[in-house]
Amino acid sequence: MDAETRGKIEQTVRGILQEANMDEMTEYKIRQMASQKLELNLSESKYKAYVRHIVNSFLEEQKAKQEEADDDDNNNKNNKEFDDDGDVIVCRLSERRRVMIQEFRGKSLVSIREFYKKDGKELPSSKGISLTEEQWSALKKNVPNIEKAVRKMESQTM
Repeated sequence: MDAETRGKIEQTVRGILQEANMDEMTEYKIRQMASQKLELNLSESKYKAYVRHIVNSFLEEQKAKQEEADDDDNNNKNNKEFDDDGDVIVCRLSERRRVMIQEFRGKSLVSIREFYKKDGKELPSSKGISLTEEQWSALKKNVPNIEKAVRKMESQTM
């Protein structure tokens, strides 16, 4: 089989694989679909082995990508700090203050809150603020203006 035909078969088979539901797809179905697209009988032995090779290579690549993604997820989970309620602690601003991501009534909130200790547990106080995603975005966008105002205020007190 010539290089041009090999290239067309590989491109077609990989295209089918990328769009396929891999729980329902079989090598036979892939060969049939590719045969129709290429107007070539890929069930002939000289093509059948090549299609099997492409399918196996694709599956190995997908497995490797999934393992890499799983490793990344595990590393990210291992690096995160959680409180007793399972909320993500983004950072600690001081011993008593922290920035967290919390879920409340189906919404994600950025919470900047002060905590106190009671019976060995850290509990949130009423001192703090919880921002919706929209409010957080507005605050981030205005950080340069806030910094400018703080610098101006500091220069007036000197």
